[in-house]
Amino acid sequence: MAFKIKKDDIKRFRADYDNRRDSHVIENAVTKNGVRNASFNWHAIQDNDPHFSIDLKTGDVADQKQSGRCWMFAALNTMRHEMQQKYNLPDDFELSQSYQFFWDKFEKANYFYENVLKTAHKATDSRKVAWLMAEPQNDGGQWDMLCALIEKYGVMPKSAMPESFNSNNSRGIDSVLNNKLRHDAVILRKMVNEDHASQDELDAKRTTMLNEVYRMLAYAFGEPSTHFDFEYRTKKANEFHRDANLTPREFFKKYIGWNLDDYVSIIQAPTADKKYHKTYTIDMLGNVVGGRQIKHLNLPMDEFKDLAIKQLKHGESVWFGSDVVKYSETKLGIMALNTYDYNALFDMDLDMTKADALDYGQSMMDHAMVLTGVDIVDGKPTKWKVENSWGNKVGHKGYFVMSDDWMDKYCYQIVINKKYLSDKQRQAQAQEPIVLKPWDPMGTLA
Repeated sequence: MAFKIKKDDIKRFRADYDNRRDSHVIENAVTKNGVRNASFNWHAIQDNDPHFSIDLKTGDVADQKQSGRCWMFAALNTMRHEMQQKYNLPDDFELSQSYQFFWDKFEKANYFYENVLKTAHKATDSRKVAWLMAEPQNDGGQWDMLCALIEKYGVMPKSAMPESFNSNNSRGIDSVLNNKLRHDAVILRKMVNEDHASQDELDAKRTTMLNEVYRMLAYAFGEPSTHFDFEYRTKKANEFHRDANLTPREFFKKYIGWNLDDYVSIIQAPTADKKYHKTYTIDMLGNVVGGRQIKHLNLPMDEFKDLAIKQLKHGESVWFGSDVVKYSETKLGIMALNTYDYNALFDMDLDMTKADALDYGQSMMDHAMVLTGVDIVDGKPTKWKVENSWGNKVGHKGYFVMSDDWMDKYCYQIVINKKYLSDKQRQAQAQEPIVLKPWDPMGTLA
C-alpha cells in the first residue's frame, strides 16, 4: 500500500517545529542569510592556516574563466611549474590552454562519431545511446585525455595561441557544437540502419562532418598555428631569449621533455565493485581515437596520500581531482569538513561514507587542481596547499587550503610519476584494466 501524507501528520510536524525553542531563530537566520552562510563555522579559518612544511615555488594562479577546462589548466600548470624553475620564467608565464581546447573539441567530435557508429544498431532509448546523446561533448576531461592530445599535437606557450571570447566563455560554442553532433548522429545512424552504407561511404560522410567541425572551432577559437617563435625574458636577470619557428611537438620535447608514459592515474574509490590494487578503464570515454587509454589504479587512501607526499617532497606538484563544491568556502579558500555544520543547523545526521556517496550519486569528481604543498606534523599530513585555476581574487591569491580529512572524503584521483610507486603498486598498475560502464563515477570528467 502506498504511504500517503495525512493531515494529522502535518499537524504533528507543525507541533514538533513549534515546540523547538530555537526553530524560529534558526528560521530567521537561514531565510535571511541562506543555508551555507547560516551554517558556516568560523573555527574552520583557525584550523586551516595557509602555512605548510613542504611548499613548492609556483607562479601566478591561472584563470579558466567561464569554462570547464580545470583538468587542462591543472595538467599544464604541473608542466609550467618545472619550466619556470628550469628557465627562470616570469611568474605569469602560462602554456596555451586554448590550443589544447581547440584540439580536444575536434578530437571529441570524432570520438563521438566513433561511438555513434559502434552503437548504431541499438535503440535510441537504450542506456548507452541515451548517455551518448545527453552530452555529446563537454569541456571536461581527465589526465590521460590531455596526454593523448599532447602526444598528437604537442604544446605551445600561451603567447602563441592566447585566449579568445569562446575559450573564456565556452557555453555558446558548446551548445552549437552539441547541436551539430546530435544532428550528425541522426545522419550516421540512418546511413547504417536504413541506407546500409558501406564503410567507405561512412568514412567520407564523417570526413565532411569533421571538416565542418574544424571550421566551427577555427571561427570560435582562432586557427592554431603550426609554427611559432618562443620569446621570453628571464625573471631575475631580465635576459631576452628567442627560439624561432618551433612546432608544438618540438616545443614540448625541448622545453618540457616529459615521458608522459611515466605519469599514471591513481584513484581512491572504496566502493565494493572496485578492488584495491586493480586497474580500471571506462567504456566509451576518451577523446583521441586510437590515442592513450584512460587507466586508473585503485589504491587505499593511506597509499594514495603517501604517493602524493613522496612526489611533493621531490619538488614535483601533483595533479588531482576532487568534488570541490562539498564543504568549500571559495572566497576564503578553505576546503574542510568543518567549514559548514549542516548537521548542527538542521539537527539531523546527513553524513554518508565515501563509498555510499559514490554509489548513490551524492559525490563524484567534478574539478581538477594541483597540490603544491603539504603540512606534515609528527609524520602525518594535516593539510594540503592547492593551486586552483579560478584566478587570484579567491582564496590566498588563488591558492586554497585543503584539510587532510577533506582529502579523505572528497579527493578521488591523483597523477603520480611511476618512479614513486612501490614494486607491488607498479606491478598492479601494469595489469590490463577492468572495463567500467560509461556512467561509472570514476568516468566523471573534471
